[in-house]
Amino acid sequence: MVAITWVKPRGAEYASVNIDEGRLHASGVAIGASPLPYHLYYELTCGDDYVTRSLHVRTTGPDWSRGLQLNRHDDGSWRVTADFAGAVDLSPPGGDPAVLAGALDCDLGECPVTNTMPVLRHGLLAGGAPMEFVMAWISVPDLSVRASNQRYTFLRRLDDGAVINYAADSFSADVRFDADGLVTDYPGMATRA
Repeated sequence: MVAITWVKPRGAEYASVNIDEGRLHASGVAIGASPLPYHLYYELTCGDDYVTRSLHVRTTGPDWSRGLQLNRHDDGSWRVTADFAGAVDLSPPGGDPAVLAGALDCDLGECPVTNTMPVLRHGLLAGGAPMEFVMAWISVPDLSVRASNQRYTFLRRLDDGAVINYAADSFSADVRFDADGLVTDYPGMATRA
């Protein structure tokens, strides 16, 4: 078990992460200030080969809360369950699980932990060709879910890990990972304290 804290331009995150024999389990708490102040709590469970099994997320703010539960079944289908309370100017939580077909991983917005699964599954710390993925991407703090096409490209090895370029839509960043596949620096998003 590893305990990690990341400092972010608009908040911070603390996570406990356990990586063992192709599986990952993480729980964490984050605070953010954009587009409005919020607390976020999550629990992530991955099965064999770091494939997402479930993600439970809750965001709260003054007089509002939202919850999301994602479950990936063995046949590759996803179940999306969402709830909310209070009035706030955000997109509705949840989404259509049918658009997530083909996704092996979730990608919780602004959460460095969810970049670990594809990196470890495909051995990207050691090199290799660019990899294309479909992710179940969760927007924070509204907790809406959509499919996201992403590319991970190995750039170079480091003494204690690797640099891998992450790209989705018009966004791109050269992300530093440690030897365990955990983010140490994600420019513009998070730096490990």
